[in-house]
Amino acid sequence: MRKILLTLAAVAAMLFGVHHFIATRAATQQQATGAKLRVVATNSILADMVQEVGGRDVEVYSIVRRGVDPHEYEPRPSDVAAAAEADLLFHNGLNLETGGSGWFKKLVTTTGQAFGKTVFAASEGVTPKHLTTNANEVDPHAWLDLQNGIQYVRTIAKRLSAADPANAAVFGQNADAYVAKLEALHEAAVAKYRKLPEDRRVLVTSEGAFKYFGAAYGVTPTYIWEINTESQGTPAQLQAVLGKLATSTGRHVFVESSVSPKAMQKVAKESGRTIYAKLFTDSLAAAGTTGDTYYTMMKWNLDQIYAGLAA
Repeated sequence: MRKILLTLAAVAAMLFGVHHFIATRAATQQQATGAKLRVVATNSILADMVQEVGGRDVEVYSIVRRGVDPHEYEPRPSDVAAAAEADLLFHNGLNLETGGSGWFKKLVTTTGQAFGKTVFAASEGVTPKHLTTNANEVDPHAWLDLQNGIQYVRTIAKRLSAADPANAAVFGQNADAYVAKLEALHEAAVAKYRKLPEDRRVLVTSEGAFKYFGAAYGVTPTYIWEINTESQGTPAQLQAVLGKLATSTGRHVFVESSVSPKAMQKVAKESGRTIYAKLFTDSLAAAGTTGDTYYTMMKWNLDQIYAGLAA
């Protein structure tokens, strides 16, 4: 009985919070001059892409905050309110937000939004890669290949333009300029990574998020667990990655900014390697620091991985 009462109290508190947030936002928007397209993205990476394309003509809200894992997430009242008021919602798709607890599907249903009408996957047009542990599930980390990131940008520009035709030309120009920067970074990385010796092309991380990255830049991803879940860093997983490391001449491993470093610290100690750097996978860095945009996040990853493998 006590558990039921606590649950009902939590629901009531959430509903009150949602109502208060909506009322406050409405009052603020009534004072604003010039309506902007209200866009909600499920994570900071997508939010940054939307901001780059939309510029001053969009108001962007990221549901999952920087540094938080988007695989398993519990929306806050402010998230629900923002999603309910949004003109467009972008999610990654590829089983990122809809895996596990299915929090994004529930959010869409709760807020009265609709897939294919106001809700779109930024990954439209990307060729998915599948998990090795479950061939029926796709790996969601497509943005770690800049070519896929460019596809995301094109999709975002298309959807923004359809929702706000008056600013379509501006969105197109912004997207073209942004794509040119991403293409230059990708081409420079491909040329640089070709110089790596074959026996140094083993990229060891905690989560197996670098399949798309590995295919794009010619490295072999090795990892402790394949995708972020509750089963991370088990003894069997540690032994498996240590076995793979035994055949590599690389001296460094890497850890991601959005996971605990404990498992990788064990791998580094037992294999005689050192952790070279923290990489960004599921989230941008804190605002004002290196890696706080998609471009700088990818540049950091590309530079650090190359330096660590080449050393």
